[in-house]
Amino acid sequence: MLKHFKINQLIIVLSLIVSPAVQSEVLDLVKPGVRDTCPVCGMFVAKYPEWVATVVYKNQHAHHFDGAKDLFKYLQDLPRWAPGHKLENIVSIGVTEYYSLSLIDARKAYFVIGSDVLGPMGHELIPLETTEDAKEFLADHQGTRILKFDQVTTDLPVKLDMGVFD
Repeated sequence: MLKHFKINQLIIVLSLIVSPAVQSEVLDLVKPGVRDTCPVCGMFVAKYPEWVATVVYKNQHAHHFDGAKDLFKYLQDLPRWAPGHKLENIVSIGVTEYYSLSLIDARKAYFVIGSDVLGPMGHELIPLETTEDAKEFLADHQGTRILKFDQVTTDLPVKLDMGVFD
């Protein structure tokens, strides 16, 4: 099973590196409606606008999440959370930046883990736009690490659920 996760993670990284880069820093993606639920946990996403993450496919279909943690769970096991969808068909991945509350490209974001800031589902990957903001947030909120998109391992979101930050 661990071998499956490593192969799945490699596929995610390779497919997203090949994906076209988003030119602007702030993304203008479809917002979740009041009835949109996170495909991972089932929570109503629009209730937590400061945590929204969104994946948009080539056909403009979107999935919304109540935080970056569930977004990564989704991307790391797409067959489980979105049968019939393929990573290579994803054109945009947005996360809500902590300070500005704007939707930014997840592939360019910095994520702080282990902080004293909790999301709707507990311990969260906190998205920040710049390395300076990430370092400041890390210091101000007792974070343990700063990660880039491709450094989020398949076991990290589950560890965050358990309060483990190493």
